Amino acid sequence: MPELSSRRRMLVLAICCMSLLIVSLDNTVLNVALPALQKDLDASVSGLQWTIDAYTLVLASLLMLAGSTADRIGRRKVFMAGLVVFTAGSALCSLAPSLDALVVFRMVQAVGGSMLNPVAMSIITNTFTQPRERARAIGVWGGVVGISMAAGPIVGGLLVDSVGWRSIFWINVPVGVVALLLTWRHVPESRAPKARRPDPVGQLLVIALLGSLTYGIIGAPEKGLASPTVLTCFGIALAALVGILWYEPRRAEPLIDLRFFRSAPFSGATVIAISAFAALSGFLFLSTLYLQNVRGLGALPAGLWMLPMAAMTFVCAPLSGRLVGSHGPRPSLLTAGVTMTASGVLFAAFEGETSNVTLVVGYVLFGLGFGFVNAPITNTAVSGMPRSQAGVAAAVASTSRQIGGTLGVAIIGAVLAAGVHGSSYETSFVSAARPAWWIIAGCGLLVLLVGLLTSGAWARRSAERAARRLESAKARDPAEAVAQRTPGEARGGLEDA
Repeated sequence: MPELSSRRRMLVLAICCMSLLIVSLDNTVLNVALPALQKDLDASVSGLQWTIDAYTLVLASLLMLAGSTADRIGRRKVFMAGLVVFTAGSALCSLAPSLDALVVFRMVQAVGGSMLNPVAMSIITNTFTQPRERARAIGVWGGVVGISMAAGPIVGGLLVDSVGWRSIFWINVPVGVVALLLTWRHVPESRAPKARRPDPVGQLLVIALLGSLTYGIIGAPEKGLASPTVLTCFGIALAALVGILWYEPRRAEPLIDLRFFRSAPFSGATVIAISAFAALSGFLFLSTLYLQNVRGLGALPAGLWMLPMAAMTFVCAPLSGRLVGSHGPRPSLLTAGVTMTASGVLFAAFEGETSNVTLVVGYVLFGLGFGFVNAPITNTAVSGMPRSQAGVAAAVASTSRQIGGTLGVAIIGAVLAAGVHGSSYETSFVSAARPAWWIIAGCGLLVLLVGLLTSGAWARRSAERAARRLESAKARDPAEAVAQRTPGEARGGLEDA
């Protein structure tokens, strides 16, 4: 990628953030619309889970493929294709005649979405090459998540209460078209110097792992953990995981480069991403159903109740980006872990949703924690990795987020469905949700402990060793020698991590 002026770099960042905005806004808006969708399409709790998980499951399955493909054939080209497919999928979702059709169209959306976020992050990584500048850009990127969380519940509430749930998908169409035109005009093409070969076997194993695991978790409350269907799903998931661990290290250019995980910060970022986004998706799922189905609020009032959480994420995300750039990831990760854990405990141990004051406090604490967690995940995942594999490294981080989101809705929804089974929401929701809130608190505690373990001196040394091995392996391939960074660049990225 040619060196761009400061103004052009800011424009590229803005265009990439537009793609994140429509994807993130789509998820937060949909959560507010779940009760209306449930009534209109006569959906069960598992049906609501699939409207969310059909999207995140396909997204998680294809993100690494999209990242490596973009590195191979061109990031701008794949990014534009993603905008086209995502925008078309959004239009189809707005026309869905049934729940089954909506789930299928959500999967179409996800195919486009898989080409947006990791590719956009790869474009940002290759545009902002200085570690501090990159950390601040990633902070802005994370702030867009806060904007979507702040605007999503309000925009979604207004649209659902005034027009209907179908209108929540309309807003993606004009934004997608504008982003497409701006990308075609202003974003330069870039790709890795050496093309990575496709890995169809690895791709199929990833799809089998995530699909069977999610189906088993969502189906467990209705079919039972001991049912042949659920046991078969878990068996397929286990076999697929073993297949990935056996097959991928034997490929010269695997879909999942397991050598990345020799870096403790990278492995920690993956675990933290899964935990944080599982907590977020479960938090939003429980909050939406409680506010609308138990308190009887409309979509807009429910969105306004969640505004304190969104506002804290919006404020804290860019602050976290600056903090990571100047002091590394540890302060942000510890802050996130403590506050997310405190929020979960407030609801689990003290029934915080039953009081207006504690409900707001719980939302503020969770929003603060989630605002701080996103920037260190992304920055740690891409720092110290060869820039020729930036798309793959960013895709692993994005995949971890989507896996967390998928598992969060699946597990939290399954726990809630098992507790509410045969009862009304009004009488059983608080007690049925208590185990789910403890799971969310546990996710926050995991963020805290893993963040503490993987952000110290030992972790930095493991990252240095992993980076040296990766660089050494690439140096043995003359065709890829041009893709290597200078030692100064590598050291800068590791110090920033």
